[in-house]
Amino acid sequence: MTLTGTEAGYIALGAGAIALVALALALWSARWLRRIRRAQQALVAGESADLVEFAVGMQTRMEKVEDVVGKAVSEVSTQRKRLDSAYQRRALIRYDAIKDVGGRQSTTIAILDAHGSGIVVSAIQGRDYARLYVKDVVDGAAGSVELTPEERQAVDRAMA
Repeated sequence: MTLTGTEAGYIALGAGAIALVALALALWSARWLRRIRRAQQALVAGESADLVEFAVGMQTRMEKVEDVVGKAVSEVSTQRKRLDSAYQRRALIRYDAIKDVGGRQSTTIAILDAHGSGIVVSAIQGRDYARLYVKDVVDGAAGSVELTPEERQAVDRAMA
């Protein structure tokens, strides 16, 4: 089978067209690859690193961050429990405990934690004496000894 000049010309023209399409595809691929490399350089902040290596590094850093955050959440929970048991509520009441003595010389102070547990201290002043009373409070109520109205008022104010 021999080709005539016209057939050989068509084949050459077809081969040239295919070569031209292949060249255009190669140029387009090179341009596309250059864009991807530029985007990769921007992503990895100018470091010469492979995108896969960068992703593995990011995953490692993310795991470290998650570990640190987990420890911080645990520590905050522990500290919150400690804070709830610390004395943080207080109220002071001044009053006349004895009818003949004026000037509101007697005092009651309630010192409680976040749950309303703590102590009530009352200092009763007379003309020639002073008495000091300490009572426990559990969850906003009297502990082992009943509270006086003034002590109850101090606890209520501290809880408010």
